[in-house]
Amino acid sequence: MNVSMVTNSLHTQRYSRTGSIGGISFPDFEADYVYTKKHSSVSEQEYKKKIVEQAYKDYANGKFQNDSKEFVSLMKQYTSEVSPDREGIIKSGLKAVSKDNQKVLQPIDVVLTILEGEVRYQKAPSGSSEYIEFYDSNGEMVATHSNNGWTMYTTNAECARQTQMCTIYNEAWANAKKGVELSVNEATSIDNGYSTFEAYA
Repeated sequence: MNVSMVTNSLHTQRYSRTGSIGGISFPDFEADYVYTKKHSSVSEQEYKKKIVEQAYKDYANGKFQNDSKEFVSLMKQYTSEVSPDREGIIKSGLKAVSKDNQKVLQPIDVVLTILEGEVRYQKAPSGSSEYIEFYDSNGEMVATHSNNGWTMYTTNAECARQTQMCTIYNEAWANAKKGVELSVNEATSIDNGYSTFEAYA
């Protein structure tokens, strides 16, 4: 995931084996690019160290960013720290839609308040939900569902977090490429979203 691509982060899934509500299968919340709120005990300093070390490992293995499964896994963990409760919002939204899903003579647009946000959906005359949008408490769209499956939309906070990780990673990867050795006395501060760490040739 290059920094320049972060703000356009959309991910589509057809289905999941993790259950359903109202006949609509959940997205796979364990998938690499489906972020949902998960706070850990990992500090920002520890995260930075992990990111820098991963960059050095990836360079040694001839990989960069999304070429590395470990990078993708770390990105998910790092981003999920600031993610909305996407899983809760989606499940709560599907329950609300399922309860409200009645056969009607004309198509209607419905907006319902749900856990940590709202759900908006268009209902066809047959009663089936053709298109659903899920919003968090900040009013940002976090997911949609249609006949094409699920699409996840990255929030502003998630984009900023991803950009921060890529900035730290790219700097470390570039240093690894230059042959700069990673110091055991690596600085562990992150200021204004940018990394500073010590490395010695």
